[in-house]
Amino acid sequence: MTGRLSIICIWICFITLLIVGIVMVASTSTGAAGSADAATALSRQCFFAVAGVVAAVVISTIDYHILRRLIFPWLWIACVLLLAACFSPIGKEVNGEYRWLDLGVFTFQPSEIAKCILMITLAHWYTTHREVAGRFWQGFVWPGLLFGIPLMLILVEKDMGTAAALAVSGFCVMHVAGARGWVLVLALVIGALVLYDQATGSANRMERIYAWTNTEAHARGAGRQQWIAHLAIMDGGFEGVGLGNSVYKYGSLPFAHTDFIYAILGEEWGFIGAAGVLFLFTLMTMSGIVLALQIRDTFGRLLAVGLVSTIFWPAILNMMVVTAILPNTGLPLPFISYGGTNLVFTIVSIGLLTSIQCNTPTIRKSYMPLRRLQDKQNKHVNPT
Repeated sequence: MTGRLSIICIWICFITLLIVGIVMVASTSTGAAGSADAATALSRQCFFAVAGVVAAVVISTIDYHILRRLIFPWLWIACVLLLAACFSPIGKEVNGEYRWLDLGVFTFQPSEIAKCILMITLAHWYTTHREVAGRFWQGFVWPGLLFGIPLMLILVEKDMGTAAALAVSGFCVMHVAGARGWVLVLALVIGALVLYDQATGSANRMERIYAWTNTEAHARGAGRQQWIAHLAIMDGGFEGVGLGNSVYKYGSLPFAHTDFIYAILGEEWGFIGAAGVLFLFTLMTMSGIVLALQIRDTFGRLLAVGLVSTIFWPAILNMMVVTAILPNTGLPLPFISYGGTNLVFTIVSIGLLTSIQCNTPTIRKSYMPLRRLQDKQNKHVNPT
């Protein structure tokens, strides 16, 4: 698969998922909010979708290398915005979480902006220090601090789902950059310990974990969402009950148009629709990985891996939560869940991927991580 074919495949999957998302927001918001609010929700979702597509098209015409010039000021801005969400008067608390900034006219989630900035930061660091990516300090400690400080701020917001998905995305970038295996294992251990500490330090999170271990027993409490989601998917069967015919979206399933929209999709579209959405995300990810591993430019390659990861992992984690494979973490489903900030910046990631493809004329033939490729070339030049 060539780079051009890969990006075409990514756009086809993205547009298809976006259309499915708009249709599902139209269906689920009717039951979640009433007909008047549903019309508002649909018009807002369409507005953000169009704004995101326009932004993606514009960004695709710009050389992505320009992103490296101001990456550290952008990183500071992301940290300030994350701090403002927690500790400033404009921070907005919803359900015990501080994910939003309320500017009066609109609200937005700074963690969504931080996603793109953190992927650019990691790609920039490992491009600058490509030859020492396997070392402890240059390949793990310093990039870990650049990446870890904003990540900890997201955890302070009590947004554990976004933090987990972002951490795994960073792990993928480190692997492709050529970080050694023991460093990646160390990163996984540290991440697991931090998540464990965050989970056990919160009574609300522990209640969700207990509910996840026995969803039916907590069907009227902390496990209500996952239990009703389970019933909705079961009711959908193989072919579904039909678009708009969901029963559980009418007040039974909280956040049916946001975090748990996949359950209503499974009910109305059945196994065929649910599996189709999973297939589209998988195909998009595979196309993105093929595109990334063909790119000769180190910065473009690492950035592409990071961007694809920030779409794939939240999608997979959301589906795993809805199907009760994981505890409830409160992650939206990219392109499909209702919400402006997440939708716009996820679409912007598609524009950045397009810019990478358009501004990288030379394509690699090797699919190995960078350090392994360098080791192989060195052995070829200086055989022992």
